[in-house]
Amino acid sequence: MPKSKYSKEEKKFFHEIFWNSFILENSYNYESQQSLGFALGMWPAIKRFYQTKEEQAQALVRHLEIFNTTPHLVPAITGVTAALEKKASTDPDFQVETINNIKVSLMGPFAGIGDSFFWGTLRIIATALALPLAKQGNILGPILFLLAFNIPHLIIRYYAGVWGYSLGTNLLTSISSSGLFAKISKAATIVGLMVIGAMSAQMVLLKTPLAFHFGKTSFKLQTYLDQIFPLLLPLGYTLLMFWLLKSKKKSPLFVLLLTVAIGLMGSFIGIF
Repeated sequence: MPKSKYSKEEKKFFHEIFWNSFILENSYNYESQQSLGFALGMWPAIKRFYQTKEEQAQALVRHLEIFNTTPHLVPAITGVTAALEKKASTDPDFQVETINNIKVSLMGPFAGIGDSFFWGTLRIIATALALPLAKQGNILGPILFLLAFNIPHLIIRYYAGVWGYSLGTNLLTSISSSGLFAKISKAATIVGLMVIGAMSAQMVLLKTPLAFHFGKTSFKLQTYLDQIFPLLLPLGYTLLMFWLLKSKKKSPLFVLLLTVAIGLMGSFIGIF
């Protein structure tokens, strides 16, 4: 996109998004992962679009929900989210739930794209370029690796923010009067739930070694559970944790400690 399209203030805003994106993982935690870093990365937008401290606080709290994606592409999500926050700050009828729904729906796909490109492709290419020099003990080896990896990375990282904000602004301009926000919110919620479901299936590892013996026949419970409903135990445990968080209003720290306790007790008893 031509540089003349953006004002001096917008260019300053893009620079702030870029630099703030580097603090994404500075406060990484198991409760909400990258959420605090993302909230701080949103501060350049929040301080511009909201005038009162109460509105700014509400916007910051909104971004403290769990968030996790590839750091190299987070400015794209920040840009789209900033455009949504700008709309929310000027339209009292705007459904703020849309902001997090769209943000969650983007973090999964961008994580997949980012990990595949930066870690699975660009890092390998940079290593291949630098390795011959590094094997010879040449100091240019690590320098070449850093340059080969970070020059494309930094360029993409900066313009991802510009692209994300432009996409978000154009999206809002084209659909703000069409009544399409409700459909986008619903679709984003569905995608977000799919991402969470996929993450649960991959990250919640729960099996049971329980086996029952009937004469010479051994009945391994996990084998039959896999035949009836694969990953039934991880799904059940995820739903249990969701119930504790949603219905019983338990804190994420309580759920984390409960998980550790159940894992230790289950291992000691021999049921997990």
